[in-house]
Amino acid sequence: MPRLPIPDRPPFTLRARLLTPLGAGGYRYEADARLDVDAAGRLAAVAGWDTSLPAGSEKVIDLRPWIVLPGMVDLHLHLPQLPNAGLGAGLDLLTWLDRYIFPLERTFDRTAAEQLAPAAFRAMAAAGTTTALMYGAVFEGSLDAAFEAAEAHGIRAVIGKVMMDRLRYDPKLDESRVLEVSLRQSADLIDRWHGRDNGRLRYAVTPRFAVSCTAEMLRESAALARQTGTYWQTHLAEDRNEIQEVGRLFPDALDYTDVYDRAGGLSERAILAHAIHLSEREISRLAETGSRIAHCPSSNLFLSSGTMPLARYLDAGLVVGLGSDVSAGPDLSLFAVMRAGAYTQSGMRTMLSDPYPTLTPLEWLRLGSLEGARALKLEDAIGSVEVGKEADLIAVDPELTAPIPGLEHGEPEDLASRLIFRSHPDMVRAAWVRGRLLEGPPGA
Repeated sequence: MPRLPIPDRPPFTLRARLLTPLGAGGYRYEADARLDVDAAGRLAAVAGWDTSLPAGSEKVIDLRPWIVLPGMVDLHLHLPQLPNAGLGAGLDLLTWLDRYIFPLERTFDRTAAEQLAPAAFRAMAAAGTTTALMYGAVFEGSLDAAFEAAEAHGIRAVIGKVMMDRLRYDPKLDESRVLEVSLRQSADLIDRWHGRDNGRLRYAVTPRFAVSCTAEMLRESAALARQTGTYWQTHLAEDRNEIQEVGRLFPDALDYTDVYDRAGGLSERAILAHAIHLSEREISRLAETGSRIAHCPSSNLFLSSGTMPLARYLDAGLVVGLGSDVSAGPDLSLFAVMRAGAYTQSGMRTMLSDPYPTLTPLEWLRLGSLEGARALKLEDAIGSVEVGKEADLIAVDPELTAPIPGLEHGEPEDLASRLIFRSHPDMVRAAWVRGRLLEGPPGA
């Protein structure tokens, strides 16, 4: 078993197995690897272990047989909704929102966020997530509390205050002032939090989706994101009833994607969740604008929303990462999301005669890490275990994924397959961001 204690601050040197996608393409596997993390929390060396070389740090820990992977990047989840994870099975999206989500989010003020956020970030780290793009609630104070908790915990967090002007949570706020107040509060939050701690904390302007936003809200929120260099996140084409409602609300638009295009929202800094039911025109336009997609197969299956033609989107050049979409997605683990996505692809091939090949386990691992980083335009800093990148890492115990103790496979594809299809809730033993150990995983 690994020696204790697991290093909590850089610099340190890890000895472990290594499995990572590479920025130039392909993968790297080392059965016995050396990872030197310097005092700034960057990877100074990634190599095979060589006993003839001095360690890069006095703090050396042997993690074998654990495997070091890049930390997972969750491109879509709803922080206030975590208490409702696993509730509402069998409902469609709009009914589920009305019955379970809107009542919960109406109560998510600063006090509620102070109580939930620290535990939520610990749970994310325990699931292997070191970077998360999150929706908050509409209340400004709850966003401050969430950012404060993320700052203290160490997770890499991108969060946004939900904006919507067709539905109000605050009856004291006059309807005519919703847009003005929402924009001002979002701008103030950007001033306070975007880029904090050398970019570890960032902001995403967050209009909920076209059903709850007027054209003016969508347009002004997109303008705010452009002016401030922040992200712009929303939902797209998740559910057929939702698409029908968008068509009713925006009769002049060519389609759902065109609603956001007319608002000026589509760009390389736009992250669109779901995007299941798209026409060829929409796929081409999203690829042309460089807009990013958060694929949330666990959520899509849970709410019977539909099945994304993932391989078709990748073939069209779309940048796609993975999202847990808690709480429509019942599990924070992106390994569970990969499994749901793989089953979805298999189902499409067998039942819908989908001609595209299914992704391999290593390709799913890339989507959950490096492609998520790429979607956030952070691929030069995180998403893979390579020299010069920040040490956003997780260590997993593959022995917990074996069907019988001792039955373990050493090939990279087999290791990735076991992590996805036999993931264990305790298999993530440690997680670091910039070399700082995150609270949450159980350790040794």
